[in-house]
Amino acid sequence: MKKIFLCFTALTLIFLVACAPKAATSDKKKNVETIIVGTGTQYPGICFIDENGKLTGYDIEVIRAIDKKLPQYNFEFKTMDFANLLTSLGANKIDMIAHNMAKNKEREEKFLFNNEPYNYSPLYITVAKDNNDVKSIKDLDGKKVVVSATSNAADYVTEYNKKNGNKIEIAYAGQGSNDTANQLKNGRADATLSTPFAVKHQNDTSSIKEKVVGDILLDTKVYFVFPKQKTDLSKAVDTAIKELSTDGTLKKLSKRWLGDDYSKSSFK
Repeated sequence: MKKIFLCFTALTLIFLVACAPKAATSDKKKNVETIIVGTGTQYPGICFIDENGKLTGYDIEVIRAIDKKLPQYNFEFKTMDFANLLTSLGANKIDMIAHNMAKNKEREEKFLFNNEPYNYSPLYITVAKDNNDVKSIKDLDGKKVVVSATSNAADYVTEYNKKNGNKIEIAYAGQGSNDTANQLKNGRADATLSTPFAVKHQNDTSSIKEKVVGDILLDTKVYFVFPKQKTDLSKAVDTAIKELSTDGTLKKLSKRWLGDDYSKSSFK
């Protein structure tokens, strides 16, 4: 009788331990949605591969901070060339983009932007450090400006050019993380549009030195981009961004990765 009782007790404990916790764990996993975040690897300070081979930068670390705020989602990164990000989003190969993206009319027609900017990207005329001929955008008449295709810098200089007699020759950067810097160095281009944090990273990591000149041309609000149907995800991300702004996380990450607080506008 004693052996039967002990056996029954042991079986009861095994049943209780085996059933309840496993069911709870299984349910929790079923309620977590995986979000594929498209990003790049060649934007200094924003999204790049560090010396240890790790994907990092401001946009990457903001997504990781958002991930901690939203337990209903699991954010995973998929890296690709900048030019392929919107195409991949439109084909539903990714669920959102984190790559210093600005709004424009064409993008807003096709895609959904969240409401809360998580960064401001101040654009300046940028030249080789020994170039003393260009001090502002007015000095670019008859000169060549190199920009990345489909970028907010490209949009800005194209619109400026149209309104001012198309006196600037616009060229587009080729492949490779340092193509623009090389064009400035060898004189194939006279200037580009860039941010102070990108220039700082360039100067810290390359023998090709640059500088920003003149006033801020554009202090672009930066957002994440989603397919039109991802409204719930967009709203959840907005909630997380507000919390990260209030608790100082955005400011802290910006200072760490970008050298200053770009979580707020540079315009006074």
